[in-house]
Amino acid sequence: MTIRLYDTSARQIRDFSPLKPGCVSIYLCGATVQAAPHIGHIRSGLNFDIMRRWFEYRGYDVTFVRNVTDIDDKIISKADQQNRPWWAIGYENERAFNDGYTVLGCLPPTYEPRATGHITEMVEMMRGLIERGHAYEADGSVYFDVRSWPSYLELSGQDLDEMRQPAEEGITGKRDPRDFAMWKAAKPGEPSWETPWGRGRPGWHLECSAMAHKYLGAAFDIHGGGLDLVFPHHENEIAQAKAYGDDFAGYWVHNAWVTMSGEKMSKSLGNSVLVSEMVKRWRPIVLRYYLGTPHYRSMIEYSEEALREAESAFARIEGFVQRVVEKAGAVEPAAEVPLAFAEAMDDDLGVPQALAVVHTTVRQGNSALAADDKEAAVARLAEVRAMLGVLGLDPLAAHWAGESDRGADLHGVVDTLVRMVLDQREAARARKDWPTADAIRDQLGQSGLVIEDSPQGPRWSLGPR
Repeated sequence: MTIRLYDTSARQIRDFSPLKPGCVSIYLCGATVQAAPHIGHIRSGLNFDIMRRWFEYRGYDVTFVRNVTDIDDKIISKADQQNRPWWAIGYENERAFNDGYTVLGCLPPTYEPRATGHITEMVEMMRGLIERGHAYEADGSVYFDVRSWPSYLELSGQDLDEMRQPAEEGITGKRDPRDFAMWKAAKPGEPSWETPWGRGRPGWHLECSAMAHKYLGAAFDIHGGGLDLVFPHHENEIAQAKAYGDDFAGYWVHNAWVTMSGEKMSKSLGNSVLVSEMVKRWRPIVLRYYLGTPHYRSMIEYSEEALREAESAFARIEGFVQRVVEKAGAVEPAAEVPLAFAEAMDDDLGVPQALAVVHTTVRQGNSALAADDKEAAVARLAEVRAMLGVLGLDPLAAHWAGESDRGADLHGVVDTLVRMVLDQREAARARKDWPTADAIRDQLGQSGLVIEDSPQGPRWSLGPR
């Protein structure tokens, strides 16, 4: 068994070899909490949640760090606009992100450090870089000297001489316009912390280098994040950490975006879809299916139609699960997933191919049900539950049990009413009044119900939207 991952730094899929046998250390760039999350933000958390679950299934002890960037220019700007403390803006949105991760079934990280809680570690890293000649102070700010690190830009494959100055940094005090700020001198009215170079606040890139070092050490296995972070964020992280003396990440793994009309979903484009609103319109488990089942390196083009297709696809899985449970009672997940599923997941987390195995197994299970082969149906459900558990999509898992329980009382009421109508349909069928029977079925269908005639009698379920 060998897990293989696409390593952005190598530009190819590589066999995964952990630094410590049996253990995996992962650092994921988490939320910058200037606003509530849209589904594009949450996709990264979902993708790396699946990665973590697969490593754990394969027997690894996983340390998973997902940071919170709770201070930056946008948070300060929002605080000014709303006349509120900067930390109140950050904390409110940090909770919104955590609510989003939780409602979509993401496991909590091992550690979730906030940037502002690690100023001491940042000062220590800057001091070390200045001593080594890779950073310098100017007018109260501290900059990284990019020309002092010959391998700068190897991750993104850019040419330093052709790279333009980052517009948001300004050029005051820089030796080279492409040097980036590790520490920004305090401006009137802005939050600041004391350092040997005066009061100021951290730069975005320094935060992650310092926190990764604190929680995972000088070397760790995997650094993850969205594709948009390759440059400048991850490129600058690497420069700081390695110039400081760390080996840093062994593998760089990046997830693709959620797009709308071909553009990356972002608040600045006005095309974001907030998680808090989406879960009011779609079941959270369906939203997880939609965001988590495409390959992590593939773009997802958002559309209502695509979500409806995901809802229908998951309904086929869930319907099979419910039918077997009704027939055979509780079925525990199998100890192992099918070989084809495992091979797909080992190959760069090939979730689409793994999901195809799930649907094939569901079809086999439905055939067993149709043949009244209870033993085979139970075996297939055990396999399906094992596979869905890896993907965080097992509808019988404790996390999702509450989702179905919320409507338990209403379901009972609806079931009673639908049964009354179905009894009328059965009476019409008994007297061979086919037009009336068909009309009743059509009316139920227009109400969003799917009627299935089985040897045990008619049964209903909610159809796709």
